[in-house]
Amino acid sequence: MAARVLLQRRSFAPLAAAALGGIAFSPAVVFAEAPKRKPIYDEVEFHSPLPVAPSPPAVLPSQPINDNADEEPASRVPTPTDRLAVQIGRARLFLYDVAVAAENKVNQTMDSAFDLEQSFTRTIASLAPPRESGEKLMPGGIYVLVAAMAGSILTRNRSIVLRATLPFALGVGASWTVLPITMRNVSDLAWKYEQKFPAVADSHIKLREGIQRGIHFAKVHREVGVQYVDDKVTNVREAVENWVAQGK
Repeated sequence: MAARVLLQRRSFAPLAAAALGGIAFSPAVVFAEAPKRKPIYDEVEFHSPLPVAPSPPAVLPSQPINDNADEEPASRVPTPTDRLAVQIGRARLFLYDVAVAAENKVNQTMDSAFDLEQSFTRTIASLAPPRESGEKLMPGGIYVLVAAMAGSILTRNRSIVLRATLPFALGVGASWTVLPITMRNVSDLAWKYEQKFPAVADSHIKLREGIQRGIHFAKVHREVGVQYVDDKVTNVREAVENWVAQGK
């Protein structure tokens, strides 16, 4: 029996050697027949930290390179609607300018009117005498009016020159007598307006100088006349006194 087992082992040895040799020479068959197993670890994907530069676009030979890409596009031809809009804008600007000019003119006219009114009010107020002077316009004006009417009554049957000058002269004289401060303010205002016309101002100056010269001469003649009368009266008195003394 031991011999039989030994013979079996000897007959099985060449078969095993042949099987191992076939496996060694044909591994693909072995692996193809083996079952596929899933790996116990997931596959790890490695990403590069550096960004990948995009590849330059391919330029076809038939496509020309546009070197003037940054240039502005050609100007568009204006349409009739665009031209109409431009004309409407110009008309609106013209109307706006006309309206602004008219408004400015009205404002200037109103300002001039207000300035004239204020100037007239200030001028009339400047003619009035101050309160501390004690001069009153109401009684003084009545006296001046009465003097002018008296002059017109006195020259009722006289010449036209006398009827025109005497009431005025009496009125002015009464004004300077009754309302001296008011007449001084009036004369200063008249002189201010006369300075705007040199010919009138020169005539006024000459007339005033002539009047002042005549008044001065009148005063001198009056003083001379008074002195002459005093001398005559003194002589007469001395003569009478001497005659009375001799008669005694």
